[in-house]
Amino acid sequence: VQLQAFGGGLVQAGGSLRLSCAASGRTTFSSHAMGWFRQAPGKEREFVAGINWSDGRIEYADSVKGRFTISRDNAKNTVYLQMNSLKPEDTAVYYCAAGAVGYVPRLVSEHEYDYWGQGTEVTVSS
Repeated sequence: VQLQAFGGGLVQAGGSLRLSCAASGRTTFSSHAMGWFRQAPGKEREFVAGINWSDGRIEYADSVKGRFTISRDNAKNTVYLQMNSLKPEDTAVYYCAAGAVGYVPRLVSEHEYDYWGQGTEVTVSS
């Protein structure tokens, strides 16, 4: 599975961005759990949002609940991250990731994911 994330950019605080992650390769996209992670400068990579395919379970980091929405379009082999009410602390490189199967027990753990995209940079100015 190859993943390509795009849609990042520079936005003012309070603004919105929608990230997309397109999957390709010899696989069925709907067979994979999907997640978004981010890494801010000087910090470790952290979980943002994840979605299982098999049971539809969705999880969010506390820091983004109510502001970010993860969704997927299996027909387009794409997962989205709609980010609203952005804050300067949301500034980071955002990565999408895919699990080997449609269900992972701990969406929040990066160790559950087997495939990673190259990242797209989001900068939120104050």
